[in-house]
Amino acid sequence: MALGATIYKARLNVSDLDHHYYATHALTVACHPSETATRLMVRLLAFIDNAHTLNAPANQAPGELSMTRGLSSDDEPDLWLTAADGRILAWIELGEPSLKRIKQGLSRAETVIVYPYSPRSAEQWWKKLGDDIRALPRVRVLSVPAAPLETLTGWVARSMTVDATRMEEQWLLTDGQATVSLAFERWSGPAEETP
Repeated sequence: MALGATIYKARLNVSDLDHHYYATHALTVACHPSETATRLMVRLLAFIDNAHTLNAPANQAPGELSMTRGLSSDDEPDLWLTAADGRILAWIELGEPSLKRIKQGLSRAETVIVYPYSPRSAEQWWKKLGDDIRALPRVRVLSVPAAPLETLTGWVARSMTVDATRMEEQWLLTDGQATVSLAFERWSGPAEETP
């Protein structure tokens, strides 16, 4: 008998001062049986980091930033930002995707964002593919630093609340008891590329 997904409820209170975006997101996240707590937290961090892209100009319908089937699907990223007309604005991958996978994302989306998070394997992956990835248009790679991620992983619970405030590209995150500062390390891509 196959194991089913584990369901997590996350309330994310995002205050992004850099992009003037302030909203609360109540997410229900289904985790594949092989997904670790660390990977789940990176998914939440990627959502928080991209939530500001939901700000739509007055003459456009807002897009939707959502978790996909992730590990359960070969033809979807971990998250994506879609426009009201169905276009994929951002294809968001976690970990160390293959160059083929990144190109697949570029063929379907306006931009690809990758969040590597396992220090040793991410560095090896970047040494191997970094030059090829840097040569691709519209790809950003934002590494998740290990020390804050370790603390944040300890916050994972079936029901959780995270308050996240960004100022000058630095996130300050709290679960109501502890506070963690996190700044993604930009390995590739422009400083800001909002779809």
